[in-house]
Amino acid sequence: MMDENLKRTILLDHYSHPRNKGLSDDPTYRTLHMASDSCIDDIKVQVKVKDGIVEDLRFDGVGCTISFASTSIFTELLKGKSVKEALALIEEYYAMLDEKTYNPEDLEEANAFDTLYKQANRIKCGTIGVKGIEELIRESVKNEK
Repeated sequence: MMDENLKRTILLDHYSHPRNKGLSDDPTYRTLHMASDSCIDDIKVQVKVKDGIVEDLRFDGVGCTISFASTSIFTELLKGKSVKEALALIEEYYAMLDEKTYNPEDLEEANAFDTLYKQANRIKCGTIGVKGIEELIRESVKNEK
């Protein structure tokens, strides 16, 4: 389990200085709008997959600390990974949130959410961007075939 002060530092850093924020006009990016009916989260996520590699991820919009931080972390964590690796990391994250067995070493800064399961109403915040990214990656695999 990650130290509480380190978690807070990671979350605030990614919220205050989100990585990969700002959408691309490049038509090779897939874009998906994600909005929550229970929070202020209203974001668009973008994924660019080429030759089975997640080349880039972007996002923009408004969101709470948890949604912005988790989306920012995953845009960094998945960049450069194969589609298979990226989807496996997302599954590890979901396993952590569901209190199932997972490998903390794989999740790097996403471990800052290792106790999010204790706040069931915030799990949606912690997954809204990740679910959008996952959907876009899966969509890109279908279209490459």
